[in-house]
Parts: sequence; structure tokens; C-alpha cells
Amino acid sequence: MKSKIYTLTGDNGTTSLVGGKRVSKDNIRVEAYGTIDELNAYMGLLGHNSKLDHPGMHQLVRKVQNKLFCIGAYLATEGAAQLSGITEADVKELETRIDELDEHLPPMRGFILPGGSRLSALCDICRTITRRAERRVVALSHEAEVNPLVLHYLNRLSDFFFVFARFNNIENQFEEIYWDKDC
Repeated sequence: MKSKIYTLTGDNGTTSLVGGKRVSKDNIRVEAYGTIDELNAYMGLLGHNSKLDHPGMHQLVRKVQNKLFCIGAYLATEGAAQLSGITEADVKELETRIDELDEHLPPMRGFILPGGSRLSALCDICRTITRRAERRVVALSHEAEVNPLVLHYLNRLSDFFFVFARFNNIENQFEEIYWDKDC
């Protein structure tokens, strides 16, 4: 028998963590894994972009989505949770992809405004949500122990989105728009 999607248990503004403990829906832990979930949803949109044709990029997007689910599950577990599915090799893989893409980019001449191509704009949205997720995880780390690898991964992921946005603009011949502080 299929279970109902609605349980009515959250109608009072609470939700369950992994393990069953009820907390307020505005709890910093819920904010942290909820922001990871939001990022994952935007990555789903990114993964369906027809211009995502750089070698291995579709596979990388799916892999990152799975890694984000691992992070979300970890963050949704209070207490002595083990972070599974994320390793230093995953951080290094993002660094390698950043370096590969960056080889094709001109040096930056200042701050670049978000946007350009549709794909680059979507990468910018993913980057800013990643940064927000990182801030939420840092806030959580003031109240509970958080494996530092989560922050390493998120920090590198936001760098990846920045470089991938630039790469897509350059590859698709969209001009990078630099911040005009005198506008």
C-alpha cells in the first residue's frame, strides 16, 4: 500500500529530523539542509540545459546532486552523525574541474556581474544558493559539530559555479560585464 505524502504532522510548524526528533521548521539545522535541497533543485534545472555540453558536465551535475543529498541527510541528523558519500577526493575533483575550465578563461579585470547567457545566469543562481547554504552550515556549526568536509565541499562548489558561469559566457561568445562602480 502506498503511503500518503501528507502526514499532517507539520501543520503546527514543526518537522522531523532523521531519528524522529521534532524541531521548528525555522531551526538552523532545517535551514541548512533546506538550503541544500533548494540548491539541488536548481541543479536539476541546470542538468537539463541543452548547452551543458562540455565533456562530462552532465555527469558531474548528477554526481554533485547525489553528493548534496548525502550532505542533506547528514545535516538532517542530529547527534553523532557520520558524513558518508563525501571525501577529500570529491573536493579535489571539483578543484580539477575548476582548473580545467579556468585554463580557457581570460584573466579577470574586476568584479563580473552575474548573467550573460541563460546557462551562466543559472550557474550564478546556483553559486549564490551554495554560498547561502555555506552560511547556514557555518551558523549550525556554532550550535553543533559539523564535519569540516561539508564546508570544504560547499566552498569549492561555489567556486566551480563561478568559473563554469564564466566559461559558458566565453565559450558561447557572451561578453562578460564588469561592475561599473561609477554608474
